[in-house]
Amino acid sequence: MVYDAIFGNLADFPIGSRRLERVTIDSDDCAKRLLRLSTSIGDIGLRFEGARLRDGDVVHADERVVIAVSVAPDDVLVGRPATLGAALNLGHALGNRHLPIQLDGEDVVVRYDPLLPAVFAEHDVPATRESRVLAVPFRHPHAPHGHD
Repeated sequence: MVYDAIFGNLADFPIGSRRLERVTIDSDDCAKRLLRLSTSIGDIGLRFEGARLRDGDVVHADERVVIAVSVAPDDVLVGRPATLGAALNLGHALGNRHLPIQLDGEDVVVRYDPLLPAVFAEHDVPATRESRVLAVPFRHPHAPHGHD
């Protein structure tokens, strides 16, 4: 089976008496246009144009089973700059390394690399290493982008 749309998300999808099956994927898989998942009912193909998978998205539903994705946690470094200046300096340093970053509230989140704690410390930003499910996957640093 090949699907080109999700059925919904577990946050508001009615499961009823059906069995729930979770298929774990890496966050990098969330951004793929084509994805193949092995499930109890066989392989499922996903083909998306512009859409991205999120944790809990339902990729199959019939009268017996609901299949949803679980996004595996990423190994990340999370910092919380105390000042705007610290945030700007850290963002500049990370940008020069072409690292994808995310903002989660006041947190700066980057994929963990053993060299990065020193970069955060150099800019007076305390950081902790965490395992976190990201709402939006990191974009690959060489993904198409613009500087408008």
